[in-house]
Amino acid sequence: MSISRLGTANMYDRTINNINRQQNELASQMEHTSAGMRVIRPSDDPVAAAQAERARNRLERIASDQRGLDAQKATIEYGESTLRETMDALQSFRALMVNAGSGVYNQVQRDTLVEQLTSLREQIAKYANRVDSNGLPLFRGLDTKTGLPFPNDEEGIQSGQPNSGEFHIANSLNGVLAFFSGKTGNGVLEIEPFLRDPGSTPPNQAVPNQGKAHADIGVIKDPAVAAAVTTPIEITFQDNAGVLEYTIDGGTTWSPYKEGAAISVAGMDVVIKGQPVAGDGFTIKPSTTISTFEALDRAIAAVRDNANPDGSTAYGTLAHGITQSLTELDTAMNRISTVTGLAGDLLNQAERMGNTLLVREEQTEAQRVAAEQYDAEGMVRAIAQMQTQQTAVSAALQSYASIQKLSLLNYIS
Repeated sequence: MSISRLGTANMYDRTINNINRQQNELASQMEHTSAGMRVIRPSDDPVAAAQAERARNRLERIASDQRGLDAQKATIEYGESTLRETMDALQSFRALMVNAGSGVYNQVQRDTLVEQLTSLREQIAKYANRVDSNGLPLFRGLDTKTGLPFPNDEEGIQSGQPNSGEFHIANSLNGVLAFFSGKTGNGVLEIEPFLRDPGSTPPNQAVPNQGKAHADIGVIKDPAVAAAVTTPIEITFQDNAGVLEYTIDGGTTWSPYKEGAAISVAGMDVVIKGQPVAGDGFTIKPSTTISTFEALDRAIAAVRDNANPDGSTAYGTLAHGITQSLTELDTAMNRISTVTGLAGDLLNQAERMGNTLLVREEQTEAQRVAAEQYDAEGMVRAIAQMQTQQTAVSAALQSYASIQKLSLLNYIS
């Protein structure tokens, strides 16, 4: 009897264990099928689980790169729009300068223009000092200095600096190129409408012209000769028995002055218009680097500081100052246009990088899905296996119910 009881107990235990195992297997299959996941735990497939984990890590890096790229793109877009606002303000400033040169304006009216010009200058300075959403200047790189990047000089200013990494663009625009890379005159030489008086105290003070002559910016004919100029060269006028003549750099040869005729000097042709008087002159010297703000200040001064002692307008000085200022403003606007173009290039780069990140994200996501999720065919197989398992569990339960009713008394009877 003891042998029979032991055999019956073992049979029950084996049956129950088999039912539990099959039920656990069914529960696992139902969990995987309902989730559509082939791998839920690393134990399901260690190799596939590792592949899926690596894919998820790559997806996190891609998302991080995309967020950083979006932030940098937003900064550059803001910088680009600010440059366009700056360009609009410079064009308005230039239009006022053209109006200031009109003969219908008197000095009182020009003083009103000076107020408008000054207001525009202040607005342009505000544009140049704009900051991004993090409080960092749009037109300065990763500079540790505090305060505004553009007071009156470029000390401490850094151009836009790119972040490290494959999917990053510059986080600011080149402020030096935009606002501190202009040139006076024609970029090689500049012309001033006065002479230097070596006998003045202090020496070489400017002596303003008294006539109405003004010069253009000059056209470079011999770049090598023009570039070799290191000291000022002067064109001086005199009245010789009613004939207005000029000489170059204190020479002894005097030539008759013809309005509008080109004067060749220092590898450059200079055209002087208007009527000078004896003692007037022009000084030619090498161009110097000038900031946009200095160019604006020079332009404002050209409109404001051209009155004769009697209150009338010194038209020669005014015309010359406006001509020079318009050229310098054009140079400033060209620099703004250049940096605006660079901003556009950066945004194009960001667009391409974003597209590359999107492709990589799709590829990596496909790798993750392939590693841990069922494809269509695999899902069909999983459902079929689950249904088979359900049948097996049901059969096991029925078998157990039948076995449970059996006993030795049933056998004897």
